[in-house]
Amino acid sequence: QLQLVESGGGLVQPGGALRLSCAASGFTLDYRTIGWFRQAPGKEREGVACISSSGGNTNYADSVKGRFTISRDNAKNTVYLQMNSLEPEDTAVYYCAAEAQLLRLCVLARHRYDYWGQGTQVTVSS
Repeated sequence: QLQLVESGGGLVQPGGALRLSCAASGFTLDYRTIGWFRQAPGKEREGVACISSSGGNTNYADSVKGRFTISRDNAKNTVYLQMNSLEPEDTAVYYCAAEAQLLRLCVLARHRYDYWGQGTQVTVSS
């Protein structure tokens, strides 16, 4: 069974940091573009960051540039999202997603992603 599982979410104060992990089971993340998306209450799901299969191509939403970093460890079949300088506006459920097609450039477009995790809650509050 193909599955993506996110972890690492939680409650953090403004200015704090969290590292999210996205682990795959039942298939390999090798050669696949991986994206992180988030959805806040009452809002549409939006792209946060993505990384190409080699890690050489990344894209970030303007709202997180300079604060978030996406990375991957293909040996561990895992992708990470390091989130620093967190703001209350970052509060959302965070999802990782993988493309079915291989070796594509990274684009933050929901329709490009075929496999989705169940999400992990990130809450930024004092």
